[in-house]
Amino acid sequence: MFHVGKLEDLDIGEAIKLDQFNPPIAIIRGESGEVYAIDDTCTHAQASFCDGFVEGDTVECPLHMSVFCLKTGVPDNPPAIKAVNVYDVEIRDGEIYVEVDR
Repeated sequence: MFHVGKLEDLDIGEAIKLDQFNPPIAIIRGESGEVYAIDDTCTHAQASFCDGFVEGDTVECPLHMSVFCLKTGVPDNPPAIKAVNVYDVEIRDGEIYVEVDR
């Protein structure tokens, strides 16, 4: 498990970009308060989800408005048609951890 940081430092609707992974991973806190981890780059264009818009438990690509489910990585609308990878997240003692293959 990779340690991301403190849960209290990630507000609802905010994201943290983990550049040390290839592809980068976005840690996003949905409006439900749940924390998700997905590939950071939209499958339609080279846009970072960390620059996107969080609504509910989805994130909208900042370039072409495709909306991706944070739980499954599946886009809800075109122009994106390919899903992004999602990663397991654990919250332990107020700390965020993500399961990633190095």
